[in-house]
Amino acid sequence: MTLTQEDLLAISELLDIKLEPVKEEIATLKEDVNGLKDDVAILKEDVAVLKEDVAVLKEDVAVLKDDVAVLKDDVAVLKEDVAVLKDDVAALKDDVAVLKEDVAVLKEDVTLLKEDVTVLQEGQLRINLIIENELRPQIRLLAENYLPAAERYLEEAEHIKEMRSDIDMLKDVVAQHSQQLQALA
Repeated sequence: MTLTQEDLLAISELLDIKLEPVKEEIATLKEDVNGLKDDVAILKEDVAVLKEDVAVLKEDVAVLKDDVAVLKDDVAVLKEDVAVLKDDVAALKDDVAVLKEDVAVLKEDVTLLKEDVTVLQEGQLRINLIIENELRPQIRLLAENYLPAAERYLEEAEHIKEMRSDIDMLKDVVAQHSQQLQALA
């Protein structure tokens, strides 16, 4: 069976009719593919931008890692410092407790000293009263009598000197008379 030209044309027209929707679909698909190509191009640009952003983020993360490492070291140092401070605070608390005890003892001592000072003040008052009422009048009396007595003693001192010289002379005379009496005897 051989196909004639008319048969082929008829088949061709049928195929054209049947293929028309397929062609339309293909055209639509081509448009869709062109749209997808545009979208892919945009996505490629976005991916390139994202890659750049990721590279920047990686650099930032590296810097952050370094910063975190430094912070960890700083935190370790701070922990050590805090431990030292805790020890110091504990020592200070102990010192404060000792100081409180010392202050309590000092307060007791001050109370005793105040009592002693009160006793001393009372004793001093008694001594002052004795000085005022007993000793001063007696000292005044002695002073009043001393000056006239001293003047009398000065006057009598001259007489005593004269009497001594007279006594010395009498001793010499008695000694001479004793020698003379012994010579006569």
